[in-house]
Parts: sequence; structure tokens; C-alpha cells
Amino acid sequence: MKIAHLAPGTHAKRVFLGNSGTESIEAALKMARYKTRRTGVISFLGSFHGRTLGAVSVSASKVGHRKHMGPLLPDVHFAHYPYCYRCPFQRKYGHCDLACVNYIREVIFQQIIAPDDVAAIIVEPIQGEGGYIVPPPEFLPALKALAREFEILLIADEIQSGSGRTGKFFAIDHWQVEPDIICLAKGIASGLPIGIMVARDDVLTWEPGAHGTTFGGNPLSCVAALETIDLLKNGLMDNAAQLGSWTLNELETMKDQYEFVGDVRGKGLMIGLEIVKDERTKAPDPELRKKIIKTAYERGLLLLECGTSSIRICPPLVLNRDEAELGLSILRESIKEASTLQTSGT
Repeated sequence: MKIAHLAPGTHAKRVFLGNSGTESIEAALKMARYKTRRTGVISFLGSFHGRTLGAVSVSASKVGHRKHMGPLLPDVHFAHYPYCYRCPFQRKYGHCDLACVNYIREVIFQQIIAPDDVAAIIVEPIQGEGGYIVPPPEFLPALKALAREFEILLIADEIQSGSGRTGKFFAIDHWQVEPDIICLAKGIASGLPIGIMVARDDVLTWEPGAHGTTFGGNPLSCVAALETIDLLKNGLMDNAAQLGSWTLNELETMKDQYEFVGDVRGKGLMIGLEIVKDERTKAPDPELRKKIIKTAYERGLLLLECGTSSIRICPPLVLNRDEAELGLSILRESIKEASTLQTSGT
């Protein structure tokens, strides 16, 4: 299968086809437990993996996703995602000794769950709903090394970050890490329903009947996915990389111009803009973010919020330079107008 050959690493791969991202997550969680005969799962605060019971159990981005839904999947434990702009350990990048990874080893494995009870670590290579957070370059290789040390499976949720959005087919390719399991959906079939789980051949070992789906692998969605892969490989991934780099540079000028644009981050056309009250304290400003998004909408630009006070910029990968310039022009005007309203108190 074409998607198996695109997956990182040299190991042979097998593929399970479902209907959605959350279904691919469910398959990955079940398979990890089946393969390892362990029950524990480690996920990250700020993560979003879906809304079915298993997927929402390993999600921790909004309490509304979990409210009144318990009891959820047992034996799920949360670590801190490496949010360097707001380091939860009050460290500074370059002088932190990867506290985010050491927390798993020194706290979770010592005080909460033994590593040989952990089936999988599930991670978004770039956190989506949590704020479009790009981890430092050492994080994912260190996480993979930790998982390998204790024979824990590493699941990469590429549902938002995959399918060429970051300029590479999988976001995790930026760090040259081979997960044991990868989950894909959303853009991979250009809007048609499909969920894909790719796993090492020696990991996907369950017996016939252990898992299944009714409409997974339907021909129309599969054809759409194959055509999408060809389009990505033949220009759209390069377009995402080039336009993304240009857009990030343009947004950096806004960051220099407006104190309340606290952070700009991203890869390819997966870009986050964090809105704060004050550059020094970095206090989140969700109200100003709301005004910016509303003002942009009224001017014809659709933006999405993510995290506590971030704006996600995730245009279609067919975006061209003229459209990108127009979108950024509207964003500049919207930021200026919203900040004026904020100053006047209206």
C-alpha cells in the first residue's frame, strides 16, 4: 500500500483503514494493549485525539470534551508537552535538560506507573488543539529513546499535522523519528471520510476478528486518498514548505510591531499566533484573540482558535502567493482594528 511506503523508517508496515481520525486512534490504543499485554497509556496535557471514549480518554485540551463522560478509559496518565514559550517547569530552552521528558522518567515512572505496565506513549508531533505548539528539536528523538528503552510503543497522532501540511508528508519526519504506530485522517482524502493507522509489521499482530470496521477502506475514499498523495508529492508539499516559511517571516514582523503578539511558531502551513496581554508576563488574552478572529471573519478571512489564546493559521495546501498576501493583509488590518478597540475599551 502506498501509504505504508511513505511512513518513516525501514521496517515493513501494515495498514488498517477506518472512517475517521478518532477511529484510527481507537485502533492504535487497542492494538498497543493487545501487542504489549499492558494497559497503561501516557499522553500529554493539551492534546486532542478525538471524541470517542478511548480517544477522549487520552485527550486533555478542553474540559468540555470530557465533562460528564466518565468513567473514562482507566490507566491513562498525562505528562507536560514541551511548550517552550510557557515552560511548565519554569525553565529556559537550552538550559532545561529536557525536563518534559525527564518528568516521565523521574515522576510518572517512579511515582505513578511502572514503565513495564505502560503499553504506549501517544503524542502529536506538533500539538494542534493545544495551541499549534512545535516541540524543541530534541524532544521527539528523546521520547522515542525513552519508549524504546522500556519496550513501550510510540504512537504518533498525525491527524492534524500529517498529509503534507508541515511541508513533509508526516510532521515527525522533521525530526527523523520512526514511530511504532501512526494515525492519519482529515486531509489525507481531501475531505472524504477515512482514517488510517500505519504500524510496523511486527506490531500489528492481532488475530482475525480482534478489530474491524464496517465502511473502512471504502473505494471512493481510497481513490481520493491516492489522488491526494500524488498531489502532495507533486507540488503541494513543496508549496506548503515555501509559503509556510514566507508566512512565518511575515508574521514575525507583526510580532515585532505588536506587543500583544507574544509568539509565532509553526512548520509549513501549520502556524500558530499567540495573543497575550503583555509581552513580559505573557498573560493569555483570549478576549483580544476573539476580537481578532471576529474582525477577520467580517473582512472575509476564516481563522480558528486553539490553545488558551492562540490563533491557528491552516489554509488549504493549494494556497498561492497572491492569496497568502491577501490573507495576511486582512490579518494585519484585523489585528490593528482589534487592538484599537481593545485600547478604547469597546
